[in-house]
Amino acid sequence: MDDASDLAKRVAEHVWYHTIELGGGVVTPGLFDVRGCVAKLPLPDSLAGKRCLDVGTCDGFWAFELERRGASEVVAIDLADPSARDLTVGATSGEGATTRALKTFALAHAALGSRVQWQDLSVYDLSPEVVGTFDFVFIGSLLLHLRDPVAALSAVRSVTDGDLLSYDVISPMLSVLAPRTPAARLHGNIRMEWWVPNKAGRVRLIEAAGFDVTGRGRTSWVKNPRVPVRLRTLARRPLAGILLYALGVPHTWVMARPAASR
Repeated sequence: MDDASDLAKRVAEHVWYHTIELGGGVVTPGLFDVRGCVAKLPLPDSLAGKRCLDVGTCDGFWAFELERRGASEVVAIDLADPSARDLTVGATSGEGATTRALKTFALAHAALGSRVQWQDLSVYDLSPEVVGTFDFVFIGSLLLHLRDPVAALSAVRSVTDGDLLSYDVISPMLSVLAPRTPAARLHGNIRMEWWVPNKAGRVRLIEAAGFDVTGRGRTSWVKNPRVPVRLRTLARRPLAGILLYALGVPHTWVMARPAASR
């Protein structure tokens, strides 16, 4: 790989979703910095001998983390064509999405000397015939962007032989108002979000897809360092806006295994 100064220049040419340390002091200017979340998740210390899958990899942060933990093979899937995604009403696809799915992953992959295998594949199209099965599957910050999260999780179950770790967005307000009742906010217009569930809803989505939940975590906040406070957003959603820009995006993790009866 080229020296650090050349790498830094190449990194600066792209829009990055993840903050990734590429070595030599070069760090990608990600829209979201999940480095501080790694220690909060029940990722196995060692994935030696395990075949792993990262669903919705984007720049590849989590795929590279699985590889760093010794996985014998890591497959990372995403969509190269942004128009193939579950776009909400009024949302537009653009070069930014394509860049993240292709160019940024490739650049990080080369800089890290990674062996992760990237595949242009929708989560809905996962099947044993297409990708085989996996000992460990990770899904990060994806379900909120899907029109049918249960169908997506059902496809994931078909290729999961071991553990699934889902780390995704929740609604703190719905979690407080309905702590035991599965519920979700439906957007589906303008914003790139479909469903934002409460904590109980996160669990129910995974159970509805044929998994047994084996563990769940507290709310943690994914930092959004590059997005400034927008007065328009604060005016429309003052509490949500303050939380988003002061704390980050609220996530919880859920660990599960395919239900024996499914």
